[in-house]
Amino acid sequence: MTNGAERRLTEASSLAELEGDRALLGRTSTAERVADILRDRIAEGFFPPGTRLSEDSVKGALGVSRNTLREAFRLLTHERLLVHELNRGVFVRVVTVDDLIDIYRVRTLMECGAVRGLGEPPYPLEAVEAAVVAGERAAQTAAWQDLSTANIRFHQAIVALAGSPRADELMRGVLAELRLVFHVMADPRRFHAPYLVRNRQILEVLESGDAPEAERLLASYLEDSRLQLAGAYAQRVSGS
Repeated sequence: MTNGAERRLTEASSLAELEGDRALLGRTSTAERVADILRDRIAEGFFPPGTRLSEDSVKGALGVSRNTLREAFRLLTHERLLVHELNRGVFVRVVTVDDLIDIYRVRTLMECGAVRGLGEPPYPLEAVEAAVVAGERAAQTAAWQDLSTANIRFHQAIVALAGSPRADELMRGVLAELRLVFHVMADPRRFHAPYLVRNRQILEVLESGDAPEAERLLASYLEDSRLQLAGAYAQRVSGS
């Protein structure tokens, strides 16, 4: 099968998934709801970086108006998930290495800040524990995409310890952008499995009530992850 035929088959499959999402819009479809659906589909890899999103195809699949879709595209462009290219259309954004480094800068501020701001233990760690357990189960069954999702949820749960809806929303956007990086990489196991033990370790330290030590472990974790991923991603996007 040629690359062009493969792309058309992938696009048809992705649009079929969107048609299934139409029911999520309900009777009062809004740009925000459309953006939520597209954001999730981009994060899940249905529309990989560099994919052109056909306005006619997407609005037809979701059953929404052109104006609603354009507003959703505008919202996701503001979130740095899409990019509009003059006379070419809207594309899923390809993250640069500098973008990746900045994503980790923001993650460190948010995640370490959330742990630093914890009060007296015990802490509400149910979501953190659930993400750790989900990651360990995914690794046992070699479900590497599920492992990637569980790892994302672990970091979302860390930020959620701050109890800030605004921080949660910002983190969701940051991690969705990070997923654009992982969709370019060929081996999710390589970039997630080694951190399972560290996720468990951070959870156990938080359970012990030692927030300063958990913050130290988390800062080291994020720095190691940044160095590993940035180096590999630079090679990948350069084609070497």
